[in-house]
Amino acid sequence: MRDQYMRGGEGFIICYSITDRRSFQEVIEFKQLIYRVRHTYDIPVVLVGNKSDLCTLRQVSKEEGRVLAREFNCPFFETSAALRYFIDDVFHTIVREIRRKEKEAVLAQERRSKVRDNLWKRLKAPFHKRKDSVT
Repeated sequence: MRDQYMRGGEGFIICYSITDRRSFQEVIEFKQLIYRVRHTYDIPVVLVGNKSDLCTLRQVSKEEGRVLAREFNCPFFETSAALRYFIDDVFHTIVREIRRKEKEAVLAQERRSKVRDNLWKRLKAPFHKRKDSVT
């Protein structure tokens, strides 16, 4: 069931608890699962360390989260769902990432289309009759 959601998802928020090191280590497994299902690393992702309000119980540093986000090439936030800190920012960011990837895909498609059209024109050129030639 989870694989079906991953196949259809346009972007992902991968969340771990800053008070649970095991959940942080599972983030890598989730990223690999997304890759196995989607067959690409080029999927919009936002990495989120949650429970920032429980800093006295912290097991995962903010810097560790930043490093992993850099490795994933994605935005990173530390949030508190209980206090609603940065929750809206996370969702706005994932939507922006999805739109950015869609725009990149459209531009890439346009470039491929232009290259294909130019190639077709060059291949057809020798067979076109010139208007000024007399036969």
